[in-house]
Amino acid sequence: MRKIYLLSLILVFSCSFQVLAQENIRIVHGPYLQNMGTNEVTIVWVTNKSAISWVELAPDDGSHFYLKERPKVFASKNGVKLESRIHTVKLRGLTPATKYRYRIFSQEVTGRENHEITYGKIASTTAYEPAAFVTIDPAKTAIAFTMVNDIHGRSGVLEQMLKWAEPMKNDLVFFNGDMVSSLINEEDLFTGFMDVSVSAFAKNIPMYYARGNHETRGPFATSFQDYFSPLSPELYYLVRQGPVCFVLLDCGEDKPDTDIEYSSITDYDDYRTLEAEWLRNALKSREFIDAPFKVVICHMPPMNDWHGEAEILNKFVPLLNDAKVDIMLCGHLHKHIKLGANEQVKFPVLINSNNAIVKGSITNKSLTLDVVGLDGKKTDSISIQK
Repeated sequence: MRKIYLLSLILVFSCSFQVLAQENIRIVHGPYLQNMGTNEVTIVWVTNKSAISWVELAPDDGSHFYLKERPKVFASKNGVKLESRIHTVKLRGLTPATKYRYRIFSQEVTGRENHEITYGKIASTTAYEPAAFVTIDPAKTAIAFTMVNDIHGRSGVLEQMLKWAEPMKNDLVFFNGDMVSSLINEEDLFTGFMDVSVSAFAKNIPMYYARGNHETRGPFATSFQDYFSPLSPELYYLVRQGPVCFVLLDCGEDKPDTDIEYSSITDYDDYRTLEAEWLRNALKSREFIDAPFKVVICHMPPMNDWHGEAEILNKFVPLLNDAKVDIMLCGHLHKHIKLGANEQVKFPVLINSNNAIVKGSITNKSLTLDVVGLDGKKTDSISIQK
């Protein structure tokens, strides 16, 4: 009986392997845009099989994508094309405030023998309705954005939020942390929020991600940057679009590194110290100083309550006070709170709930933030005039 059971297992595994081997390569997630700048952008997607990949780029000049051979940009490192399931291609040398069309391609690698490589079929997006994006424009006089936070894998809730957000009418979208409750595997990212986002906007409109404390948890947490800001040195950065400079901060965990919940694996106190040093220099950049409005996006609010919040209050806020930021946008607490400027935090803080979006519109003279609930109704608003 035991021999029959073992033979059955072998047969099942053998059949499964054959089915996988016979399955054609497919794009299973993406594409989506990361780290859009004035002259560059990174495009990310995932395939079901290991492959080499590239992006073909075309201007938005009214011509058909098939008019001529389009330039190819490969996923490569140190002169070698990368073989992977996760594909990240950085397009460089772009022109600010310019619309481009693009297609993605992945060709399966079927075998290697010494220096010889054999290839299989190619998966690609269509040439008839290619995705498109517009590069950042620092000279733009008015912009619109949406912020969502604390989705915790509720993709249906996110889908409803994005209905009211109308992200395709936005210049950029922000995910302000805790989009999942923990990262167990790749599917958590995509079934939890990214597949919905790609369908709604993320292949065309840039999304910027301020990591929350829950993205730091789970066995897949260390793979986070394979998917978000994958070719950037850090998870914190500046984004200048039109009249506003956004400062995206990575908050780390909310408890002390020694807490039993973290199993001695975290080092966020030192991480936030290094981040503060980066922030000190970033706030001196022309990109920040010359912006009429300065908005900080950080998942955890600066409060003298839990350890992580106190770290933000003590390490980041003094620098932000000196830099005269206009407002900080947070989440984390799963409720709507407005904090006015005070002696310790010299700018207002808007803490968004887990069941609302923040829709922003900014010109050279005014900043307006509308809080919109799941029913599409505005529940609060903030206005700052210059």
